[in-house]
Amino acid sequence: MLLDKGWLTEARRVLSPHYDCRPDEEAPSLLVVHNISLPPGEFGGPWIDALFSGTLDPHAHPFFAEIAHLRVSAHCLIRRDGEIIQYVPFDKRAWHAGVSSWQGRERCNDFSIGIELEGTDTLPYTDVQYQQLAAVTRALLKRYPALADNMTGHCNIAPGRKTDPGPAFDWETFRALLAASSHKEMT
Repeated sequence: MLLDKGWLTEARRVLSPHYDCRPDEEAPSLLVVHNISLPPGEFGGPWIDALFSGTLDPHAHPFFAEIAHLRVSAHCLIRRDGEIIQYVPFDKRAWHAGVSSWQGRERCNDFSIGIELEGTDTLPYTDVQYQQLAAVTRALLKRYPALADNMTGHCNIAPGRKTDPGPAFDWETFRALLAASSHKEMT
């Protein structure tokens, strides 16, 4: 997987207006894993793209009336089938974390990359999602090596407010895939 001017070359692009420049063009140093499903607990459909691009119809589902006004977007989404959609270039500040803090530093959007997994806190993620997350992370590490020691869930930067990616996310599997691929690249 390759990065070109902040974009993954293999990802489908859906442009989001919900981003801006990072302060002082700071390089990302934190990777935040999220989950999302729209409507809650349902997968597939155009709703996540619509939310992140600011075009979610509040009348399409009762839950959407509560969230259609939000100005949010992750950098990218990995669907259940492994498809990757990118909304914001990685060198820009996507509005994914909200009120947040990491290791005493506030405003995580300023210095983080947000990757959404299509899922819920309690349903297992798919093998292909872990594989794609590892592939995206490997590509990001080549450009932003500081991410290597700073990967966490949304729940850890916004405790009490957020719970994702939840107990269903297997950090050991993700880290093992990263380690295995790093080992392969060295041999």
